[in-house]
Amino acid sequence: MLSEILAADAGIEVVGTAADPLIARDKIQRLQPDVITLDIEMPRMSGLEFLEQLMRLQPMPVVMVSSLTERGAQTTLQALALGAVDVVSKPRLDVARGLQRYAEEIVDKVKQAARARVRLPARLPPTAVPAPPPPPAVRPLPPHGNQRLIALGASAGGTEALRVVLQQLPADTPAVVLAQHLPASFSVAFAERLDRHSAMTVREARDGETVLRGHAYLPPGGRHLAVLRHGGGWRLRVDDGEPVNRHKPAVDVLFRSVARAAGANAIGALLTGMGDDGARGLLEMRGAGAATLVQDEATSVVWGMPGAAVKLGAATEIVPLDAIATRLLGWASQPHP
Repeated sequence: MLSEILAADAGIEVVGTAADPLIARDKIQRLQPDVITLDIEMPRMSGLEFLEQLMRLQPMPVVMVSSLTERGAQTTLQALALGAVDVVSKPRLDVARGLQRYAEEIVDKVKQAARARVRLPARLPPTAVPAPPPPPAVRPLPPHGNQRLIALGASAGGTEALRVVLQQLPADTPAVVLAQHLPASFSVAFAERLDRHSAMTVREARDGETVLRGHAYLPPGGRHLAVLRHGGGWRLRVDDGEPVNRHKPAVDVLFRSVARAAGANAIGALLTGMGDDGARGLLEMRGAGAATLVQDEATSVVWGMPGAAVKLGAATEIVPLDAIATRLLGWASQPHP
């Protein structure tokens, strides 16, 4: 069914299929595809083991096809960390009709993956424990409450990009609100993964809660996240509205709310991702006086969303991934507007 969906698009040629990784290995050598769709659960070798070997021997864009289970979410996040470009979720029941409903998403992701940069994870010895990064050399953050609010948005390649940024932020960083395009069932596993890698407290947002310094908030699966002004600070709004730019959560929903609620107190960053979600929202943030940046093309897996923001004039700066946290902290340390 997946082959039929992809082959029905005039811009895609399905050059081969494989029932297991060992067959796939031989066909990849012979057919040299531009993109591979890869299931996690396969006979004779797991998808993760195959992906790791592929990225070591013949790196190429891979779109994961994952089941909507907690175990599937954890495994797929591992696959994205190993270098997979994006993920498509397969339904639990009635697979044929479910995949047909997602046909447009599958086709878009495969086409975007063909233009993606495959970024491999840094290799460490098996027993090595990565040392925490040194704190960026910036002035101390102001001690006041919620004077600054950082908003981040990402899509394809964003699970790792967000990890890199959050890993470099100290525990007392101003509050961070996030929107990442992922299947709804992945949000808990993703929040837990980011929390393990960050000195900040990273968790799913709860509707109506107050935004706190040192916390990073992700929308619950399949929900939009917005920020509302509340006295001298902010509170969170989680809602089940219609998809925006075909996404829920949508980066534009978050960024537009931050522009209204925080204005010049906000800092916005649009990271790697396909499409243009977040570009107009970042422009609204800049128009409201916020400092804005986008991830540069060289370090982005897909420079769709950041590139769209640049074309609109939404970005104050274009910054490589490893320097984004330092730049955010530099802006956050400046006097309250």
